[in-house]
Amino acid sequence: MIEIRWHGRGGQGAKTASLLLADAAFNTGKYIQGFPEYGPERMGAPITAYNRISDEEITIHSNIYEPDYVVVVDDTLLDSVDVTAGLKESGGIVINTTKEAEEIKSKLKGYKGNIYKVDARKISEETLGKYFPNTPMLAAIVKVSRNYDR
Repeated sequence: MIEIRWHGRGGQGAKTASLLLADAAFNTGKYIQGFPEYGPERMGAPITAYNRISDEEITIHSNIYEPDYVVVVDDTLLDSVDVTAGLKESGGIVINTTKEAEEIKSKLKGYKGNIYKVDARKISEETLGKYFPNTPMLAAIVKVSRNYDR
């Protein structure tokens, strides 16, 4: 089973991306879960969403505390949210950022696993004509997680 945790801000599409990933995995015959965690926050407030994808029935029904992958849709969250909490070093973290690798690493609390940078703004604006950060981030996590070594 692969477990993914998404970090974004309300309105950036992290919840939608996690649900689209769940739909896509389901359509390939996988067992899936895709769900958000948020309260009565407003647009721009931090939100978390989750995915579980498995070849076998999923019997766990809780948040994901030790994800294989983390997707960070907004790099400003690195200053306020511990995005690497419980993150397995055998997986990786995919971050929407244009910042230099050293600056990013300094905000990841010593995480030693794989770090993938994506300029979702540039990709989105060039391909979609508008800034929808969730779309390139969804593509990135699909690409990165395909290399997952169970």
